[in-house]
Amino acid sequence: MIEKIILIENADPVIFYGANNANIHLIKDLFPKIKIIARGNAMKVIGEESEIDCFEKIILSLEKYCARHNSLSEEVIINYVKGKIPSETKQNDLIIYGINGKPIIARTPNQKKLVKDFDTHDLLFAIGPAGSGKTYTAIALAVRALKNKEIRKIILSRPAVEAGEKLGFLPGDMKEKIDPYLQPLYDALQDMIPNSKLKEYLENGTIQIAPLAFMRGRTLNDAFIILDEAQNTTTQQIKMFLTRMGMNSKIVVTGDMSQIDLPPRQRSGLIEALQILKEVKGIAKVEFDVKDIVRHKLVQRIVEAYDAHDEKVKKAKAK
Repeated sequence: MIEKIILIENADPVIFYGANNANIHLIKDLFPKIKIIARGNAMKVIGEESEIDCFEKIILSLEKYCARHNSLSEEVIINYVKGKIPSETKQNDLIIYGINGKPIIARTPNQKKLVKDFDTHDLLFAIGPAGSGKTYTAIALAVRALKNKEIRKIILSRPAVEAGEKLGFLPGDMKEKIDPYLQPLYDALQDMIPNSKLKEYLENGTIQIAPLAFMRGRTLNDAFIILDEAQNTTTQQIKMFLTRMGMNSKIVVTGDMSQIDLPPRQRSGLIEALQILKEVKGIAKVEFDVKDIVRHKLVQRIVEAYDAHDEKVKKAKAK
């Protein structure tokens, strides 16, 4: 008889063990010759060496499946124990599996282009209207890179332009003041990473979400960095951000030119950056449009209506 500790390090133990520990109870039933004690992310097993070797291989295979799919059903467990590893149906344009195994895919041609360009470029600009999926796709790519251990941390940032002087009037400490402004980034992460794992990542700094000002003076190595709402940066801010890139890092900059909230005389740093960097090798630009909008169908109609209105105003001023 031997005793061994098996660690569940990549999958979320809450999902792995199942609701009310249903998966662990099933595993115990399937391996009656082994004593299994599961606490946190550690499983202590006691039994014959040959039995435990077989058990460990199956558990680690199940952990890999669970980490990839964010789900683990009793059917999958039984199939793995029987040696009938289910063949995966290939999902076209799959990026990652989200919560409860929901596949997150690149749906539109420009989302697919962003995914493709990510493989060959270290700096990408994703420009387009609200709801086109540019930020969501970028965050999915970041989570995939983290899962595949291509990077060690994800850093998500926004310029806190809209908060401005209003920030001081909000209740709470600095984190409580800025969290509502950064909520769209949290929402995307919560679609892709189980709550307990996301909380762990936020607490240990694996995932960092902060206003753009917090980036000053840093060199970001082994990281996937996303600057969202970049149309609201100044020239100095976006230059500062882009020069934070360190070794083995990727940067995705997203922005919507129709939603610039800077003072009227302040030119968007994003517009200048696109002009200055357009001939620089290693940089890709993906331009999303209304056809990429994947929210409610009315969102596309609203964007088109506003674009038509803006065009009329421009023509009227030109006369």
